[in-house]
Amino acid sequence: MNNAREARQMLRAHRYGALCTLSKKFDGHPFGSITPYLVDHDGNLLILISTLAEHTKNIQHDPRVSLITHNQENPQIQTQGRITVVGTAQIIMDKDKTGRRYLRYFPEAQSYFDMHDFSFYRIMPQSLRYIGGFGKIHWVEADSYLVPAYPLIPQENDVISHMNTDHRKTMCRYCQHFHKIEVLHVEMLGIDCDGFDVRADEKILRFDFPEMVLDAQQARHALVAMSRGIG
Repeated sequence: MNNAREARQMLRAHRYGALCTLSKKFDGHPFGSITPYLVDHDGNLLILISTLAEHTKNIQHDPRVSLITHNQENPQIQTQGRITVVGTAQIIMDKDKTGRRYLRYFPEAQSYFDMHDFSFYRIMPQSLRYIGGFGKIHWVEADSYLVPAYPLIPQENDVISHMNTDHRKTMCRYCQHFHKIEVLHVEMLGIDCDGFDVRADEKILRFDFPEMVLDAQQARHALVAMSRGIG
């Protein structure tokens, strides 16, 4: 697997990061804040932020940002994997379209979404600093990290509906085998070229595909292979 895909998978596995903007109030001094994010199908990051927030004011003044995230369950801060995205942030005009997918992952953000002063911004990476572990340190450029449009994107909702209607027991087995946890309720939240996410008893779990999946047929083969692999 190449560094670009590993970096993308690491970003997809996490739910929040430290966003750094350039302070308008303090003449460009770095300003850090914590924000949830969702990785879009192509690798761009989506954030939902308020016009009143300091980081939003900074972005409107200067769109250059960075965001760092890490393995939030690993206490070994210095040796664990982490990634810093360096890029620019741009407001998304179609709030409803972005919100449908975002709110599947962050239903608790519904009240913010409903407020007129909250908007989605897209963080478009230019370069990424990927640290996969001790001694595995790389710069990854956007042209190798970002994924061109692929058929699975418009097919995502159909795949999710099928899995949640017909294959909940199979997804429970995925959780038991790959994450070593027993769950009572599971639903698929999203699927992309690198893997898929489920909500398992209110905890979001990520499952990576061994190879990129670009359409619904390839997704079906990958999901069936996972099922066969756990017996």
